[in-house]
Amino acid sequence: MSLVWYAAYGSNLDAARMSCYLAGGRPEGAARHYPGCRDPHPPRRDTATVLPGTLYFATHSPVWGGGRGFYDPDADGEMPCRAYLLTAGQFSDVAAQEMYRSPGTDLDLTRVLAHGRDRLGPGRYETLVHAGTLDGLPLLTFTAPGGLAAARLDPPSAPYLRTLAAGLAQSHAWSARRCAAYLAARPGAAGHWSERDVLAALG
Repeated sequence: MSLVWYAAYGSNLDAARMSCYLAGGRPEGAARHYPGCRDPHPPRRDTATVLPGTLYFATHSPVWGGGRGFYDPDADGEMPCRAYLLTAGQFSDVAAQEMYRSPGTDLDLTRVLAHGRDRLGPGRYETLVHAGTLDGLPLLTFTAPGGLAAARLDPPSAPYLRTLAAGLAQSHAWSARRCAAYLAARPGAAGHWSERDVLAALG
């Protein structure tokens, strides 16, 4: 499989941040420099899409100073995403950087394509998910292994919320108010961030 769709639902919704995973660099508001992919070319295409399940915020990111976004495909609801058409090698290198590993090794996608999930490790984004197909090609993403029920929820930081909102506005043409309502209602943010507070943080 030479081409796959990568379904971004967290900070990689934002095109500028995603470019740092591909070409290398330090995104605005982040505390980490990313080495980039072996193939630094931009995605062949990107498009808005929606996956079944939910976004939640958990654990503590040293990059953002708050909870990270994760995907639970088994939870109720729908989750807006931005699908990037990448080579399988680019997807492997993006996944490696999210897993705090060095890019440069192609992932074996056989198991995730056959079974829908493939747990590569215990932490953060080390579980691959095959979320369906788009234009006849696999739609892949990665998340934590335990899902929402097993998560240690943690509220996200304002810079992280701004990055997610920027990506939702770019890909789904959402207004700031709609972004605020969506993000404030996610598990981990709910009860810590009100819609009004998120809207203020978005400026």
